[in-house]
Amino acid sequence: MARPALSEDRTLGDQFLIAMPAMADPNFAHTVTYLCDHGAEGALGIVVNRPLALTLGEVLAQLDLEARDPATAAQPVYFGGPVLPERGFVLHDPVQRYDSTLCVNDRICVTTSRDILVAIAAGRGPRRVLIALGYAGWGAGQLESELGDNAWLSAPGDADLIFELAPERRWDAAARSIGVDPARLSGAAGHA
Repeated sequence: MARPALSEDRTLGDQFLIAMPAMADPNFAHTVTYLCDHGAEGALGIVVNRPLALTLGEVLAQLDLEARDPATAAQPVYFGGPVLPERGFVLHDPVQRYDSTLCVNDRICVTTSRDILVAIAAGRGPRRVLIALGYAGWGAGQLESELGDNAWLSAPGDADLIFELAPERRWDAAARSIGVDPARLSGAAGHA
């Protein structure tokens, strides 16, 4: 039986991908990935529950910037995915647009330009941010194939889950948001 394809007008942008327990790729084991963009050419997402042993202050220092607020400097930086791990991505409230901003919806934007980091360091940036290095990317049809292989669950994106919930609670909360008890998820993949 052929896997159903997503129609042109139905995308998974503004969705969470929740890695199933059987996820073999260590880059995505037990992750929640927020899909910023999805279309016929592929998908781009940011892992939102894997903080690195790196702070925003350390990243800013590499760019010759300094955070005015110690709490800003202490914010964790996240592993956003294995693609371009040297590139920064900022998920944030849509208070304003920067040089390179994609607004996913009216609650979440992603920016890749330096000007947002300058604003954050100066205390003029968005109130809620998640800074990540790298992203998760899929080529045309790849994500649909992985979904068909039961590698992921999908759930509606939620800004509060990204910005307010502790990272270690995000996977469980994302699964529960669609009525799934994570304790009952099987580590085996398959089709009925």
